[in-house]
Amino acid sequence: MEQSVQGTSTTRGSSPGTASPQDLPAPAPLPEPTPEYPSRPVVRRIMVGLVLAMLTSMLTNSIIGTALPTIMGELGGQDRLAWVATAALLTMTASTPVWGKLSDIWGRKLLFQIALGIFIVASLAAGFAQDINWLIAARALQGLGVGGLATLPNIILGDVVSPRERGRYSGLIGMVFGVSTVLGPLVGGFLVDSPLGWRWCFLITVPLAVVAFGVIQFMFRMPFTPRHRPTVDWLGAGLIFSAASTVIVLLSLGGTQIPWNSVPAYAMGAAAVLLTVAAVLVERRAKEPIIPTRLFRDRTFVLASAGSVTVGMMMFGLIIYMPQYLQMVHGMSPTVSGLMTLPLVASFLLTSIGSGFAISGTGRWKVYPVVGMALCVIGFTVLSLAQFDPGLTTVVVGQMLVGLGFGLNMQILLLATQSALPVRDMASGTASVTFFRNLGGAMGVAAFGAVMVSRLNAELASAATSAQEALALDTANGTDSGARELTVGLEQAAESAQGSPELVHSLPGPVRDVVVGAFDHAMQGVFVAGVPIAVLGLVAVSFMKGVPLRGGGPKRAPRAQR
Repeated sequence: MEQSVQGTSTTRGSSPGTASPQDLPAPAPLPEPTPEYPSRPVVRRIMVGLVLAMLTSMLTNSIIGTALPTIMGELGGQDRLAWVATAALLTMTASTPVWGKLSDIWGRKLLFQIALGIFIVASLAAGFAQDINWLIAARALQGLGVGGLATLPNIILGDVVSPRERGRYSGLIGMVFGVSTVLGPLVGGFLVDSPLGWRWCFLITVPLAVVAFGVIQFMFRMPFTPRHRPTVDWLGAGLIFSAASTVIVLLSLGGTQIPWNSVPAYAMGAAAVLLTVAAVLVERRAKEPIIPTRLFRDRTFVLASAGSVTVGMMMFGLIIYMPQYLQMVHGMSPTVSGLMTLPLVASFLLTSIGSGFAISGTGRWKVYPVVGMALCVIGFTVLSLAQFDPGLTTVVVGQMLVGLGFGLNMQILLLATQSALPVRDMASGTASVTFFRNLGGAMGVAAFGAVMVSRLNAELASAATSAQEALALDTANGTDSGARELTVGLEQAAESAQGSPELVHSLPGPVRDVVVGAFDHAMQGVFVAGVPIAVLGLVAVSFMKGVPLRGGGPKRAPRAQR
């Protein structure tokens, strides 16, 4: 009461020179409390579980490519082969932002274990699949679990490590990606050729997932207070999932199973736009939005998301089509072509781990993605010249440059986002950037595939026209230059050119040379297409603000004593 009276007298201005509350400056907003992080030994034990979980999920995706021909030969349904891979990619990408938001509401540990549980059940179902429809359904469920396993480790890492020191640990996550990329095709080839068979391509990851589940159960003990009657934006989640799924299906089928200039393509495009608009409207009004629209007011988040889209397009496109190029053009076996991607993976690991430790020491990060995108521009430019190099020097150098660029971008863009956003938006921001990277991957695979197929068909049509003209000339002159055999061979090879490398290299000599040359020319179009994508990524990261990462640097050594 006394305070009230004094406040009233002051307000009335009875004392000369005394400022009224209206004249006083507004109080500064309270700084966001600095979270307490566990000690480094505890973080290392948690990282064991995170690394194992990510290894299982990524290994599954890289193993399947080698085993697909054998799987389709046993289960049938060759016309649905693409859906074995697309089903998992679709659910993984579309579910990514949902996992991040639900972990805010129900807790990281619970959601991570749910993702592991879904992955284990789906892997068992895929391993015991009896027909192609069963396998596609299991792969879709598996992708749902992989979406959580690809997103939650980065969110959990953000919970247990400050942004400043997060680089040294995020490099391990990049290492998992590189190891799984190389190990997957080798393990897949070994299992398919062994008495275990292709089913163990799915079953082999189950023990690793179980161990990861146990490690997280006993090692991850970050406190979490469940919200009272939390509300989940299921409508927004459904709209985001549907919009992303429609885009991925359109990109996967467009130009191959359905023409781009067709009613189904236009219908799916219109549906994707309408679903996206509806999702934005719902998210703006939702109490607990899956992707808060306020994120798009943050410059770092927007540009990091744009950069992640380009990284996804380049990375997934190169990983998918480089082995195919090496097998088709250079006649390598699947195992050898997998080993030939070592320059890409080794350089990726070098810069991913090295830049992580460097950022932890200084807190400064912007120079790395800028240099990385510039290296990607140069790398794809070098790869585009591979047609003029009969050896593999251009391919090796180009892969190394691009790999260096990927390592300087993939995890660092996530770190910058996590540091720029407030703690309450860290999970949603991390999941959203991962979502855009995965969506970019789907777009890259589809876009590069469309470029390759269109150029391949154009080259084969041009070769067939030239052969027919030569045949007409032979008929008129009564000569035989082999044009008839080439013309017939090219007509019969129309489907072979889209088939396996073994089928292409079993064609008669002159026909095989034409098909391989056409494929070589088509792949140069893929490499050239990577250049403008890298340039767009370079523009995006160049406009990011290089604000040093939050958290302690070397001065935070006392944390080990907690």
